[in-house]
Amino acid sequence: MIKRIVCLALTLILSLSCCAALADDPQPIETIPYDELPPVIDGQHHYLLLCVDQWTGKPHNLGNTDGIVIATLDTRAHRVMLTSIIRDALVERPDGVIGRINYIAKNYGPEALCKVISQHVGVRIEKYLLFDFSQIASIVDFLGGVDIEITSTESSYLQRYAIPKDSTTPRLRGAGTYHFNGHSAVIYMRIRKVGGGGDFMRTQRVRTVLSTLADQCREITMEDARALVDSVLENTTLTNMSTDEMVEAMNYAMELRGCTVEELRLPPDGAASPITYAGMSVQEIDWVTCRQAMDEYLQNSFLVLDDEE
Repeated sequence: MIKRIVCLALTLILSLSCCAALADDPQPIETIPYDELPPVIDGQHHYLLLCVDQWTGKPHNLGNTDGIVIATLDTRAHRVMLTSIIRDALVERPDGVIGRINYIAKNYGPEALCKVISQHVGVRIEKYLLFDFSQIASIVDFLGGVDIEITSTESSYLQRYAIPKDSTTPRLRGAGTYHFNGHSAVIYMRIRKVGGGGDFMRTQRVRTVLSTLADQCREITMEDARALVDSVLENTTLTNMSTDEMVEAMNYAMELRGCTVEELRLPPDGAASPITYAGMSVQEIDWVTCRQAMDEYLQNSFLVLDDEE
């Protein structure tokens, strides 16, 4: 009897071990070699906006880049596009090993992340700006705060988080539209475990704030725009953009400030599968489908919005 119990226990342990091994074995990822990427579409300018999960970023000891957004300014088709990438997506790292996308900048540097994203989405992205939470908050405050419509569950979460009472106008009391200061806007963008959707909804909240700020800048003057560039430069942990390149990007944005901000989430619906890998809950991504979605998005003038999860 004892032998039978021991055998059953060993069989169960081996079965669980096999299941774990299967769970920790993601599919190979098909990427495009960097030197084989197609040329950037004429008139399109791509900028990778990154935010580390630190209130005070350390350039030589970065946190995870939990905020990843590609901002595209298209001066030929007159379009402004925001493409967000979920933080727990699996990618092929620079060393060829599969890992989470939000660890790349921390372990290999932001330039390496630009290259990794380029090879996975099929678009050459070279310029980046990396911020921490306090810098994002400062830029939002420079722009005068942001109006955000929230649900009752989001309101309850924010009140439990104990954001300062004077950080929204009016004071949070349930669902509705409130004027958020920079600190509370950052907390809002970080919401993940509210309303379902996890990181998918978090990226949507980030795009909501960015697109709303863009809408608020429709009447911005050239003088104010230059002041905004100064604020961005003062509140950037790391960037490979020169002041001249920043001013150039500002000029593109000024030209397009009347455009509707278009949005895309990568992966799109149906192109991600949750798995456990290296002891973490991650998303295995169909990057071929992502590249197709990105190509259609950049080649065609239509608004792409994701569904609420």
